[in-house]
Amino acid sequence: METAQEEFQIRVYLKTELAQLYAPHLDPEAALRKMRKWIHRNPDLYRELYAGTEGKNEQAYSKRQVAIIVRYLEAPRLHAFFILNILYIKNRI
Repeated sequence: METAQEEFQIRVYLKTELAQLYAPHLDPEAALRKMRKWIHRNPDLYRELYAGTEGKNEQAYSKRQVAIIVRYLEAPRLHAFFILNILYIKNRI
């Protein structure tokens, strides 16, 4: 059985595209704001993410950046699964 991280492909992603994989219940801009908060709240992630040649104002994350994000936040599908389960549980109570 494949894990979520094995299913997730490390490639170039538009920032909104990757953000929505982590927060599929939000619209693209809200998902991007949430992801930026996660990045800013983790100084090690932030430092490593922007230590390369990529700029903060790029519209996409490079393969290197995506690999770093996945290392810190886990694969998006796994993360989204937990969020959806929490939302499901909250709505049942």
